[in-house]
Amino acid sequence: MNAVIEKLQATVIDRQEHPREGSYTCELFAAGEAEILKKLGEEAVEVVVAASLQGDDRVIYESADLVYHLLVALVAKGLRWEDVEAELAKRSR
Repeated sequence: MNAVIEKLQATVIDRQEHPREGSYTCELFAAGEAEILKKLGEEAVEVVVAASLQGDDRVIYESADLVYHLLVALVAKGLRWEDVEAELAKRSR
């Protein structure tokens, strides 16, 4: 697993298990699955808009937001990035 993704996932898991006041990640978990999925959808749209109308820097920025919110959604469902990697590995054969 990519070291950056691994560290981010560990932070997301830690926030889920040990909520901290003022943490955006904790706010998402407290808001519940529907809010997490709403934010994930919003971020996906922002990537599409950036790719269509904005420069590469904006596409990268919005993609980072999308990956973060995807990790939060995965962790909320009891899944991990490794599950996504395993699926991608199956598809590459």
